[in-house]
Amino acid sequence: MTQALATLLEHAQRQRDEAQLVLMQAEDLARRMLAQTEQLRTYRGEYAARSPARGGRSAPIALLRCHIDFMQRLEQALAQQQQQAEAAEGRAVMLRQALIERETRVASVRKLIERRSEARQAQDDRRDQRHADEASQQRAWRLSAQALPLAG
Repeated sequence: MTQALATLLEHAQRQRDEAQLVLMQAEDLARRMLAQTEQLRTYRGEYAARSPARGGRSAPIALLRCHIDFMQRLEQALAQQQQQAEAAEGRAVMLRQALIERETRVASVRKLIERRSEARQAQDDRRDQRHADEASQQRAWRLSAQALPLAG
C-alpha cells in the first residue's frame, strides 16, 4: 500500500469515527427531547385531571382562569418541545446519512487498496513466471547446446 493510500484511508477512517461520535450525540439528544416531550404530555394530562371544575364542582373564576392559562402555556411548551424533538430527530437522520457516506468512503478506499494490492501481486506473479520461463528456456538451451557436441 502506498503512503498516499494509507493516508487517505486514515483520513477517511478519522472522518467516519468523528461522524459516528456526532451521530451518537445527536441520537442521545433526540432521545432526551422525546423523553421530555413525553414527560410534558404526562404532566399535561395530570394537570388537566386536576381541573378545579372537574366533576361539576364549583370553583372561583380566578382559579379557573389560572388553570386555563396554565393549560395554554403547557400546550405551547408541548408544541415547542415537539418541534425541538422533531428537529433533533431530523438532524439525527441527516447525520446517519452522512455516516453511511463516510463508511462507504472508507469501504471504497479499502477496496481500492485491495485492488491495487491484487494488481501488484498479479504483476509480481507474471514477472516471477516470466523469470522462471526464461530460466527454464535457458536451461533447455544449455542442455541442447551441450548435447550437440556429444552427438557430433
